[in-house]
Amino acid sequence: MVLDRLASLVSAARRAGALDPRQFGASAAAISRWGASLVVPYAAAAARFPERAAVIDDHETVSYAELDQRSTQLAAAMSAAGLNAGDVVGLMARNGALFLDALVATSKCGLVPVLLNTEFAPEQLVGVLDREDVVGLVHDGSTADVVAAAAFDGVTLDQHAGASLPADGAPPMPRQSLRNPVVPILLTSGTTGTPKGARRSLAADPRPAIGVLERIPVRTGDTVYIACPLFHAWGFAQLLTTGVLAGTVVVSARFDVEATITAVERRRPDVLVTVPTVLQRLLGSDALDGADLSSLRVVACSGSALPMATSAAWLDRVGDNLYNLYGSTEVGQATLATPDDLRVAPGTVGRPISGTEVAILDDSGARVRAGEVGAIHVGSGSNFQGYTGGGGKAVVDGLMATGDVGYLDDDGRLFVTGRTDDMIVSGGENVYPLEVEELLLTDAGVADVAVVGVPDDDFGGRLVAYVVRVPGSEIGEADLKAMVAARLSRFKVPRMIEFVDELPRTATGKVLRRRLADE
Repeated sequence: MVLDRLASLVSAARRAGALDPRQFGASAAAISRWGASLVVPYAAAAARFPERAAVIDDHETVSYAELDQRSTQLAAAMSAAGLNAGDVVGLMARNGALFLDALVATSKCGLVPVLLNTEFAPEQLVGVLDREDVVGLVHDGSTADVVAAAAFDGVTLDQHAGASLPADGAPPMPRQSLRNPVVPILLTSGTTGTPKGARRSLAADPRPAIGVLERIPVRTGDTVYIACPLFHAWGFAQLLTTGVLAGTVVVSARFDVEATITAVERRRPDVLVTVPTVLQRLLGSDALDGADLSSLRVVACSGSALPMATSAAWLDRVGDNLYNLYGSTEVGQATLATPDDLRVAPGTVGRPISGTEVAILDDSGARVRAGEVGAIHVGSGSNFQGYTGGGGKAVVDGLMATGDVGYLDDDGRLFVTGRTDDMIVSGGENVYPLEVEELLLTDAGVADVAVVGVPDDDFGGRLVAYVVRVPGSEIGEADLKAMVAARLSRFKVPRMIEFVDELPRTATGKVLRRRLADE
């Protein structure tokens, strides 16, 4: 089954021009050694391209051959520390070569890694470790203080511990099961509560991944700059895709606007993987003007809503290389908007990718007509298998709820209009903050904005807008309220507009609306 699906993926990737067919032979050999595990793409690349850079970070360049050796050394340290196949192990490392070392090492040992948010406070870390039954914790130096404060009583391993162990001294690694391959546990973003662990399978239907390769022009050996956290589903998926294509990942431990632009000019990546807030910050920098970004064939964006003003500005200033993907940790990647889609239908998240069905349902579970707003549901073989703590997303006729609302146009393009949880009822009318945010962002004086619902004695609920001004802008509350009143219904005009220096966001750029609403 796994080999058949790998063959299907390789065949489709070959048709799309993304994958060198000789990779299949190397991958099949790796499967015979390691089973269906995350080791496979990296072992295959080490066999075919040993000297090619697997990852370039702030401090070092690591080849595929070096990655293979280093991960084996770290796997030996994990085994020597008493960690056994099937154990759940937390991985807490910032973007860098050490993250990839540890990811491959856990798979070589048959461990189940939980990818931890590097921004967790000690209390949050303890909560996740307890809930996921973590028995070991692997971390890099940047997170050592948080790990120490968490007082974790299991096996704690600094990644540098494996550096002095010879590769040939590693104990025999368990052969992974083709039927039940070990896969990482990804955490949800936690914007509406405590992050949850999501179970996925390497044996999932490969068609959605094929669909992405068919519509985004990525190729074997591409250099891919990932400007978002590797522990999150979006960054992690692109890390693995680059590994499958034997490409080179470029990462930095922390995002910096000018450093990112300089790195693109210096490293000449073919692909930039990013999130909307990063695009907004790049567009807001004077350093972008005159920068040579001509190497970028693809700018792939996902993780949160991409404002229309941001996508339009990128296409106009940088070029038609922007691809917007919609999905979630639970449903996987569902739709994809090409540059042509974004030009023709600004604000769209595109059409469903191969092997994926998208439907808009009303409160009774019935499908609505094109143009009508309802709950977005997605069906594919890549939907997750449930939360590790129990439960999952609502499913209707095999289609899983995303938690978003939106509509499909007559051409089958999806538009997301808001989150179900964000909706308020104002004067008997349903109001979604995203529409108001999109409008406010069109003002030249607004750099960033978040709109949240608050209780209101007269209307049941009203909106409050938190606005970050562009430096030097003198835009005021009355100006913005007048703009909304002129373009939208009166009940959508924010009751109050508060100007702030910045918005609270997760590491992946999603606004923490609950924190704003509680203030």
